[in-house]
Amino acid sequence: MDATALREMQAPIKERYREAPEAAVITLKAQGEIDDASIACKVETGKALAVAGLHPATGGSGAELCSGDMLLEALVACAGVTLKAVATALEIPLRRGVVKAEGDLDFRGTLGVDKGAPVGFRAIRLDFDIDTDAPQEKIDQLLKLTERYCVVFQTINTKPRLDVSLTRA
Repeated sequence: MDATALREMQAPIKERYREAPEAAVITLKAQGEIDDASIACKVETGKALAVAGLHPATGGSGAELCSGDMLLEALVACAGVTLKAVATALEIPLRRGVVKAEGDLDFRGTLGVDKGAPVGFRAIRLDFDIDTDAPQEKIDQLLKLTERYCVVFQTINTKPRLDVSLTRA
């Protein structure tokens, strides 16, 4: 897809959202079922069933997916798609691109070993390795806009309002 095709595809969508801002607000959903036999949660992805379990650093077998890895994978996926879309819109030719995310966890927090240790990632690093002949100012713009428009990055970066509830069956 080139920049013209991308603009043509998105133009009616953008116009609709300008005319009816409420149409741009959608609710994405995810659902999982807690496994009754092991410490795991079966998540419906729409494409396959992903079974998440404890990370080996917390006693897991490593056979199930780690939700921390899944968070980083979602970041990589979103950042990669966003980078490609922005590069296309800016007409920056990419011969190759690799997106990497890594994050530091202190499992003492999630295991309750040390109440002062954070629960969750204390640092996340996102790295792009691209092969392009674009000038540096275009690459700088590419990175700035990718960061600005990546949904997962911005969600982590700005912390949305979170509501939690529990219902008895």
